[in-house]
Order: sequence, then C-alpha cells, then structure tokens
Amino acid sequence: MKHPIPFLVGLLLVAVPASAQPLPEPAPIDAGIRAEVGRYAMGTDLLHYEIELALSDISTEIVASAGLRIAATRDDVDQITLDFTGLALDSLLVDGVASADLALSGGRLRVSFPRPLSAGEIVEVEIHYSGTPDDGLILRENVEGAPSAFVDNWPNRTRFWLPSVDHPSDKASVGFTVHAPTTWEVVANGRLVGQPYPTADTEPGPPTSGPRRTWRYTSDVPHPTYTFVVGAAEMVVDLVGVSACGRAPSSSRADGCVETTTWLYPGSVEGGAPSFARAPEMLDFFAELVGPFPYEKLAHVQSATRFGGMENSSAIFYSEAAIARGADIEGTVSHEIAHQWFGDSVTQSDWGHLWLSEGFATYFGALFFEYADGRERFREILRGERERYFSAPDSLRPMVDVEQTNLFELLNRNSYQKGALVLHMLRTELGDETFFDGIRLWYDRFRDGNALTADLEAVLEEVSGRRLDTFFEQWAHHPGHPVLATTTDTDPASGGLRVTIEQVQGDYAPRYALTVPLRLSFEGETRDVTMPVSGSRSSAVFDDVPPGARVEIDPGDDLLIRKVGG
Repeated sequence: MKHPIPFLVGLLLVAVPASAQPLPEPAPIDAGIRAEVGRYAMGTDLLHYEIELALSDISTEIVASAGLRIAATRDDVDQITLDFTGLALDSLLVDGVASADLALSGGRLRVSFPRPLSAGEIVEVEIHYSGTPDDGLILRENVEGAPSAFVDNWPNRTRFWLPSVDHPSDKASVGFTVHAPTTWEVVANGRLVGQPYPTADTEPGPPTSGPRRTWRYTSDVPHPTYTFVVGAAEMVVDLVGVSACGRAPSSSRADGCVETTTWLYPGSVEGGAPSFARAPEMLDFFAELVGPFPYEKLAHVQSATRFGGMENSSAIFYSEAAIARGADIEGTVSHEIAHQWFGDSVTQSDWGHLWLSEGFATYFGALFFEYADGRERFREILRGERERYFSAPDSLRPMVDVEQTNLFELLNRNSYQKGALVLHMLRTELGDETFFDGIRLWYDRFRDGNALTADLEAVLEEVSGRRLDTFFEQWAHHPGHPVLATTTDTDPASGGLRVTIEQVQGDYAPRYALTVPLRLSFEGETRDVTMPVSGSRSSAVFDDVPPGARVEIDPGDDLLIRKVGG
C-alpha cells in the first residue's frame, strides 16, 4: 500500500536561477535504468510524488517543488539517481534537512541520503526548482490563440519538468497542487480535493495577468510517470455521463461510479463533443469485459500534445487541432480508454514490450465497436489495421524489441497493428471464453503493477492448459510474418485435391508453425477445413474434393499472413 507524503501547500521558494544553465537533452532511452531492470536493481522504489506547480498566462517560467517518498528495496542504499534536466535547482532537503551533497550532471540528479538505509526504510526528499521547461510541460498559446499549459510526457520527457525516475518500471501515486490564473480550469490525475480557492498573494510564482486559484488533485493509485499530467487553460467542463457503477473501487464518488467529463476550449465544444458521446458506454464495456476501472474519474481533455491521443491515467489528452476542426475521433477515444487498463494499470516493465500497451489498446479499442456496432464493423476495423501493417516494407525488427534505443521508433506497426492482430490470433486459437478469462486474470494479477510478455504467456498457458511457447517465440520475438504461396494439383494416389502451401518470406523471418483455415468451393458446395503448416513446404490431401476446387486460405482474415496465389 502506498501513502501520500503529508506535504503542505506553500513549499515553493523564490527562484534564484542566475547561475543555472540548461543541461543537455538526455538520450532517447534511459539505458542505465533499463539495463538494471527497473527500480529494484537500483535499490529504491519511489512510492509517491507530491508536486506543487505555479503557472502563468504571460510567462513560460514555472516555479515548482517535488516531494518524493522513497523506499529502500535492499540494505545499504545510500542514494537515488533521478532524471532531471534544463531547470534551475533552487534547493534540496532530505528528511527536512537542507542537503548540499548532491550532483547534477548530464540530466541526472544524484541525491545522497544522510545514512545508508535498510530494506523497507523510507526517506523523504523535497526538491525546489524553477525556470522554463525545454519540453514535457508545453507552455504556449493553444489552437484558439489563448495561453495554456499542458504536460506531454511520453515516453521519457517527464524529466524536463519534474525530477523523477523517468521509466515505466517505477510506478507511484501522485498529488498535485497547482496555482493557475483564475480564468483557467485545471485538470490532473486523480480526484479533485475540495474546490479551487484563491491563491494567497504571498505564494511565490511567475508573474501573471491577474490573481490565481489553487487546485488540489490526488491519487493513491500507482501510475507510470509518463502518464503524470496537468492541463490548464480556458476550458468548458461538461459531464458526459456516469458509468462503471460498482466496478470502480477508486472512484471519487460515494456511490462508486465514475464521472466521464470533457474539457474543451470554448470554440471547440460544439464540434468536439460528439466524439465523446459514447465514452461512458465504452468505460462500462471495458469494466465489464476486463475488470474494475482503476482510477478515480475519467476526463477527456483537448490539449497541446504531439500525439493524436495520450492515455494519461484518468485524464486523457487529445490533439487540440483535431478537436478544433470537428474531426471524428471516436476510434481514438475507444483506444485511449482501453489504455486505462492496458498500459496505465498493467504497464510494460520495459519499453521493448510496448505492444502490451499499444497492441492491447488497439485491439480492445476495436472490441468496443464489435460489441456496440456489430461483428462486421469489427472486421472492417481489423482489415484496416492489417492493411496499415502491410502498407510499409517488411519490418526487420521483432514485436518485442529490446534493442531499440530510440523510443519514438517503437511507435510503429509492430507495437500497434501487429500487437493487435497477434491478440486476435490468440483469441481465435484459444476461443473467446478461454482468451477473455485469461485477459481478466492477466489484468487482475498485474493491476497497478508491471509485466513483461513472458508474464502474459504464463497466464494464458495457466488458463488454457496449453503450451504457447512456440506461438510467442515466433510471433513476438522474431521479425516478420508468414508469406504463403498456395498451389493445387491432383493427388496421384486418391485422385483428390492436394493443397501445397510454401512459406516464401525472407530469411530474416522464421518458418512458422501454424494452423491455416481453408475454404474449399466446388460443385455448389463450400467446405471449411484446416491445414497444419510448418517448415518451408506443407501439403494436405482432401480425397473427396475434386482437383478443380477453388481454395481460399484464411477466408476470415484471422491470421497475420500475406497471401500469394490461391
């Protein structure tokens, strides 16, 4: 159980940034943390962030503090290294005592503890800082020409505005105290505590055009730091609906239901609202299909993000330009809501397993439309995902890509389209009951935590009673996909139909072992059969089928295969 640090509003100090110089932008991936396999190898677990942030409508400067509650996970731990770059470090306290024993270099802030800690001991660190963030916290005019402030962290850009362990393996609860102009609305992770109130004139912060209000949000649920979020601008807040009643243990409401709201710029409400009309129904669907909704509320926010949608826990951000032009982004809404379970609650332990987030959100996002609009709509979506996957040259990298060092390169068709289609193949292979039972167990077992692809494989094997090592090895850990060339002739022994399937994909990909559905059409009859395929060449004979029969492989498009002939 993780508990918030009892920091009080008002920890901010006046900035003294004159001697501070922006530090170099860090490498695209935190290779040091990744190589150590997350927080436990580092010897620390960052339990909670308590963030105080003062924003301005006339300046790009911030004044901020971060209170960190840190637990030792082994004996003799005497320091923690945080990711932090580009802002002035004004002061640092460890257990309430000012510390001069620190090192800030190359985007890393090393904080030494007064004494070595034993496993389970907790230390509290307060860091006060200021300046203009280089990235991560976007401070600029929005698409309607009004000032705004939006956090945009993915993948490891939290470090530009918050001292943090900027890696998905170290999840933590979080609290926000945000001082912002009175004309703004402020949204963040978690539940709103009380109502906004006038900020005291004595509170330090950057200059503003007028008075400020103070907002307080808190969440006891562990989040990956890339989903920590604050959004602040002139916005219209509307309640879309209430859902997941009885299936949201962390709900802000006394009745346990989840409020779904929209936060849209004044000029975008009319055109943007329709995309969110079914958002409460989506939340209900996923809570019923997968498991309890993990967070306190669900806000859908028009924002400054470089992505079409960003799945920040309990406060999803969407492209301000798409909403402003009235684009239909309902598919994105379903995808991002699915992320609340997959990616946010069950988070990949390492970036190389990003398909556990994006592949799941792509597939489960499509499942809502199967439920709400029918099987053919779902098939249409999957055909689109397959076409997008095949629209580019064959990938030479596997879906689980632990060697990729540029995290933005992981936002690719392996993580999204291949991941979704691999899940569909698992569903087809195991059957709906076993597959969804396995997904529910996967979510229940790893909720609020981290997992790898091997963990998913183990859960599905446990539920199905089947070995899935070959499936995962060839589809998840090798590049490419089968390319199948089909020929037919007459079997000389029986005089029936002989079907031969050759795997003709390049040598970079394995020769897959899979069961291929066939549809045989002849003399007014249609027959659905299956054929095992492995190695470079496989044949099957159908004695009672005439050699001239038409053969269609994978007629339901359930496999991730490219067809040549047939």
